[in-house]
Amino acid sequence: MLIKPFQKKIYRILKNLKPILPKKSFLAFRYASYTGKHLNLKNPVEINEKKNWLKLYYHPPILTQLADKYAVRSYVAEKIGDNYLNELYGYFQKVEEIDFDKLPNQFILKAVHASHKNLIVTDKNALNIEETKKTLHKWLAYNQYQKVGFEWAYKNIKPAIIAEKLLKEDQKRFLTDYKFVCMHGKVIYVQIVLDVDGKEVQVNYNKAFERENFNAVNREWYQGAIEKPVLFDKMVTLAEILADRFPYVRIDFYQIENKIIFGEVTFYPGDGKYEFFPDEYNKIIGDQLQLPKLVYGQKEITTY
Repeated sequence: MLIKPFQKKIYRILKNLKPILPKKSFLAFRYASYTGKHLNLKNPVEINEKKNWLKLYYHPPILTQLADKYAVRSYVAEKIGDNYLNELYGYFQKVEEIDFDKLPNQFILKAVHASHKNLIVTDKNALNIEETKKTLHKWLAYNQYQKVGFEWAYKNIKPAIIAEKLLKEDQKRFLTDYKFVCMHGKVIYVQIVLDVDGKEVQVNYNKAFERENFNAVNREWYQGAIEKPVLFDKMVTLAEILADRFPYVRIDFYQIENKIIFGEVTFYPGDGKYEFFPDEYNKIIGDQLQLPKLVYGQKEITTY
């Protein structure tokens, strides 16, 4: 049943009460606001319902390691080899530990404990160090779990900053990002985010590199043709190795100068709030995810 417009207005008011609302209630209000639908957690069917179920009940401790942009490196090195990791310049738990003089002229800073907390530096000489430090202090105080939609994998990550090599691709503004959505260790589809005339667009393909006829509402649907990447099949293989036994996970890669570079692991893409269109794909994709079972009286699942 679709949520009426006035109920969305109610959500915008209730989200200010997030600290005192039960998690299920808040997620239901949030889901309704973004999708216009009721959130069914007792019998989830659509893919975003199932993502929200995983946030509430699926809590193996390894999720914390894999969502951590620094700690995940050891997992990747063990599973597929450290040659797929981007070059690391430093790991910092305090802003004061960062010696900007020792960093190269170009680099990227990332918060290991949050999403969308990245700072690209293309010319260190033009960087306002003091303003950057203020930004980084804010990052270290940021709590992804509390601030967004109770994404459990972020809950216990120790805040820190990493500095990595700045990757570039053919003078594009954005790197082409290959996001492999995996269920039960198999690639279901790959979301390709690419730069078209300086604008981020996206398109979905299956593992045979055949175009899929659905998109998500969070980014413009690219209608043009894409040439199959030289290393696409290898990326599929690597993604499935990293996906292991997890019921649902997204593994991201870049292909830079015929070399595969690992990006990140994400357990709740879009935080379970962005719908697919046409609408039937929310169920079609959801049907492929078999959620683990909670035993009677069990409050969470801690094994995978």
